[in-house]
Amino acid sequence: MTESAEVSRRDFVTVVVGAVGAVMVFCIGIPAVAYLVSPALKVKKTEDWVSCGPLENYPIGIPTLFTFTRTQVNGWEKTAISYGVYVLRKEGDQVLALSNMCTHLSCRVSWKDAEVVYVCPCHDAHFSIDGEVVSGPPPRPLDPYETKIENGELFVFLKQE
Repeated sequence: MTESAEVSRRDFVTVVVGAVGAVMVFCIGIPAVAYLVSPALKVKKTEDWVSCGPLENYPIGIPTLFTFTRTQVNGWEKTAISYGVYVLRKEGDQVLALSNMCTHLSCRVSWKDAEVVYVCPCHDAHFSIDGEVVSGPPPRPLDPYETKIENGELFVFLKQE
């Protein structure tokens, strides 16, 4: 005797609706997950040469502040970060570029012509014209930037972390 496997209408409809539902979830779900995860997987550019303009804009022997802003994307968050660089032009094409962030607690230093020092207002730290610690609590000199000059234009190398 042979038994035939009969499928009821209810079982058939249940299987077909389940299969169509699974295909729909797959077709919609995979792109949705990729959309949500993709910002975290993007490679972020963390190094860049920043133009500070023509070298002739910087007087010899006087530290001049140059500021610029960079946007950093971290997943879905977009942050604008402000940077400051003191450019000290020496004789010829010799240039020293120093961060304007104190190495103690990252307060912004300012150049004082009368005292011939960079001064940090947070804890009264003083740095020489070359960025060396003169007094106060900073553990090290001001951080230097790598520089290059191309066609009379000054560039500093920014490494974002």
